[in-house]
Amino acid sequence: MAAPSEAGLVRAIGARQLTASIINVTIGAGIFVLPAAAAAGLGPAAPMAYIVCAVLMALIVCCFASAGSRVSLTGGLYAYVGVAFGPFVGFLAGVLYFLMATFAVASVASAFAGSVSVLWPAFAAPGVRTALIASLFAVLAAVNIRGVRPGVRLVEAVTVAKLLPLLVLVTVGVWFVNGDYLRWPGMPPASAVGSTAIVLIFAFVGLEIALVPSGELRDPTRTVPRALFSALAITTTLYLLIQMVAQGLLGPAIAAHADAPLAEAASRVLGAGGRLLVLAGAAISMFGYASGDMLGSPRALFAFARDGVLPAAMARIHPRFHTPYVAIAVYAVMVAIIAASSSFTKLAILANVAALTLYLMCVAASVELQRRDVRTDGVPFALPGGPVIAALAAGVILWMLSHATRREFVVEGIVLTVAAVFYLVRKRGALGPVQREPSVTA
Repeated sequence: MAAPSEAGLVRAIGARQLTASIINVTIGAGIFVLPAAAAAGLGPAAPMAYIVCAVLMALIVCCFASAGSRVSLTGGLYAYVGVAFGPFVGFLAGVLYFLMATFAVASVASAFAGSVSVLWPAFAAPGVRTALIASLFAVLAAVNIRGVRPGVRLVEAVTVAKLLPLLVLVTVGVWFVNGDYLRWPGMPPASAVGSTAIVLIFAFVGLEIALVPSGELRDPTRTVPRALFSALAITTTLYLLIQMVAQGLLGPAIAAHADAPLAEAASRVLGAGGRLLVLAGAAISMFGYASGDMLGSPRALFAFARDGVLPAAMARIHPRFHTPYVAIAVYAVMVAIIAASSSFTKLAILANVAALTLYLMCVAASVELQRRDVRTDGVPFALPGGPVIAALAAGVILWMLSHATRREFVVEGIVLTVAAVFYLVRKRGALGPVQREPSVTA
């Protein structure tokens, strides 16, 4: 059952809308640049990294589907972990989510500004770039404050718009692929696959953002599993086709076009118009990712405030629009500042490590929630094979994390340490009480 403080929210997100939202936040900036990185790491065997990522995400999606069908509170993974293991562990999961979300959307917004400057060079000036990023988040905040339905409709429209250039490239480009460029010289070493996959996973993460507004989902026991599995199947198929077409068109030269491999591939078969189409598609895709993030991530601040971790003002719901308007506005200002002062590459890897750690916590939470038979209304999704799926997911996550660098773990460790100190100080009353996570009946 939902917490009393969520009574003012509107359950307006169904399976179709959630599927579109997951696809939208998954297909962001990454797929427009990562094919070159995948080819640089594995050559013609680059699809191996996609397959590894897809297998990992399939295992994780099973765990998310189980947890999401049992806990329908705003906060998504933060709420799942909190209900399973208590408020402190839940708070750390929420901090990891917030670290991942802010770094990811800031990196995409930074890349969005770069893409726009390629199309219109006047936007390359530092002051104009900053104004563009500020305007982006101001517009998205205004749309989402006016209601969850306008926010969802924007996400659906942008999802269709971002998929069209990619589908055009695949549909046309597949007829011009050079088969020699796709022949594997042999099975790549596991270390190379792992190193490439931990970069490529950026193109797969994001579904947790779409799950944050769980308090605004219709029939979550059915909606969450259906949307998660549908979105993963669509994105994985599209990613594999894009990689093979881009690599089949460019061959070894793909490494020389690391900044825009898909635009170069499109120019080979569609001329200058094709290049412009893909560049515009990349900008639309990045805008779409930011719109999806603004629909989901501010609800994490709302959930923190609902549970007493942040000031109560963050949990205010607009009396007319029924949205957490204070949390939306504050989040927009935060990510705009980060995006204006950072670059895509520096933020992307940090987001990946935080996301994988958060996924590991949610995998464990799914097992605990199923063990305790925690549930909302309706019959929840059960993990096939019991804890076997969760154990496999945890093993693959740990394997991928083993390929991260010490720097990423140090940053994450510092953030979690500061968060833990903040939580304990607040719990002892120096800053006010920390409330318990909202309960979900079994």
